[in-house]
Amino acid sequence: MKLSRRTFLKLSGVTAATASLTTVGFKGVAEAAYLPVRINYAKEVNTICTFCGVGCGIICHVRDGKIINTEGDPDHPINEGTLCSKGSSIFNVSYIYDVKGEAKPNPNRLTKPLYRAPGEANWEEKSWEWMLKTIAERVKKTRDESFEQSAQVAGQNVTVNRTNAISWLGSAFCTNEENYLFQKMTRALGIINLDHCARL
Repeated sequence: MKLSRRTFLKLSGVTAATASLTTVGFKGVAEAAYLPVRINYAKEVNTICTFCGVGCGIICHVRDGKIINTEGDPDHPINEGTLCSKGSSIFNVSYIYDVKGEAKPNPNRLTKPLYRAPGEANWEEKSWEWMLKTIAERVKKTRDESFEQSAQVAGQNVTVNRTNAISWLGSAFCTNEENYLFQKMTRALGIINLDHCARL
């Protein structure tokens, strides 16, 4: 029997459809059509993915003040509905699905500050107040010990007001405005080793 390309494609499509229907069964197809959709009656909230500096659009489905699903925004000019592997898994940073399909808080998500003392093997929980106070004290101590007001450049004494002992890496989890404020703060401290993870 001589087959044209068009006839071959038609027969292949019919064969694939028949195989899928017999595998699932007509009853299974009918039942699947009536399964409740997880995002029924959820409010759509548009946001921007925070994993990197690209700025892809994400739609968050919210019900009863809780995010129940996230997906790419097809109307966003940057990603047009697509998401990378990190953006696709952004829901799972905070939530996971249990065996019943209900969203519950991710047990692996860190919700408290952890501190590991020098030379220690284990992490211990600390309060935010202790962490912020300790970080501020160590930044001030390091800056005071390493601050240079002037340096020799081409045989001349030049005012530099800098510290080479501290570096700062910006975060794509922060907004542009927050990173701008961080940069202003670090430059005021005299930190000259600045970078951002989106550039790396």
